[in-house]
Amino acid sequence: EGNERICAMETVSDLCGVLPTADFQRLLDVLVEKGYRVVGPVVRDGSVVWETVERTADLPIGWRDVQEPGRYRLESSGDNRIFGVVHGPQSLKPFSFAPREPLLTIERSKNRFTAVPTMPKSEKVAVLGARSCDVAGLGMQDRIFLRDAYADSYYQARRAGLFVVAVNCTKALTTCFCSSMATGPRAASGFDLALTELDGVFLIEAGSQDGRDILSMLAIDPASPAQIEEAESNIGSCAMSQTRRLDTSRLPQALYDAHEHSRWDDVAARCLACGNCTMVCPTCFCHTVEETPDLAGQRTEHARLWDSCFTQEHGYIHGKNIRPTIKDRYRMWLTHKLASWVDQFGTSGCVGCGRCITWCPVGIDLTEELPALLKSSTKAKEKPGQA
Repeated sequence: EGNERICAMETVSDLCGVLPTADFQRLLDVLVEKGYRVVGPVVRDGSVVWETVERTADLPIGWRDVQEPGRYRLESSGDNRIFGVVHGPQSLKPFSFAPREPLLTIERSKNRFTAVPTMPKSEKVAVLGARSCDVAGLGMQDRIFLRDAYADSYYQARRAGLFVVAVNCTKALTTCFCSSMATGPRAASGFDLALTELDGVFLIEAGSQDGRDILSMLAIDPASPAQIEEAESNIGSCAMSQTRRLDTSRLPQALYDAHEHSRWDDVAARCLACGNCTMVCPTCFCHTVEETPDLAGQRTEHARLWDSCFTQEHGYIHGKNIRPTIKDRYRMWLTHKLASWVDQFGTSGCVGCGRCITWCPVGIDLTEELPALLKSSTKAKEKPGQA
């Protein structure tokens, strides 16, 4: 249990410190001094998005988000908290798995052609304000794209320059259920620095050698036992306040057994197959490729783009669509996310961030759909000879 505590007491002196909120700019300056482009949450068009930040004032100070199924809004929090907004539609996924990634260019000359890989430019990016669910999602993406001997070189190049500054949650949204997925509200691993915002101060914990280097440059005082206990209490209260949960104890088999459940028809009647849930999900990795030739027909760019298993084209293979209906596609998505993902990668593909609930235009809630699917069908099969 001690290893899961914030700033475990035996390491307080060198891994955990206290930064006054008034001095927060020092953290940004040190990151820039180490060569990082600092990216943080910025208020834009009624939401928060990742953008380059230079000053503390660029961050969403005094704002909070209210999220419900199919609804999102920002409102004044009435305080000066820097990270009162939990998250917007973007996770950490775009920083390593780019929405559009040029893979190679192909040029033709006379009777031959040449193919040249288009590797991303090396850049050091420090993402400030990632939540524990997003850190967990990044870890799942690492498992997918950096697995064994088959690492994706494009993902690997972007991931190598990424420095993650996580923020532990002390307030939960109504759509959050990370506690039941064991992915939050505290970031347990996968970060370089982790912040916990208290009144007037931040507790800063290092999670890597790079993080320890930054912490040493800040030259801040160690956290006191009282501050550590306050942070733990706030994070614990956040976990207890979550009203949604996902019971995965019967997965994956129970969801496989529900393949012909009538609930799939019910949810398909509501689903628009818009793909919003997959676009905002921190772990979805479906993609397609496209060719963009020049007008002369001598050069083309081969690129990878995000795709969704909810599109008709994604299920089109060798002249046949293997998932022609919305029912087929929703069933594919949920079964993969919560069941076959476990068989593939040893963990669920859901981190409990709740984005798919918030950004679904019709408010479909997988924490309601799963329990309904795992119940026995309400329509009992009639025995032979019954009227």
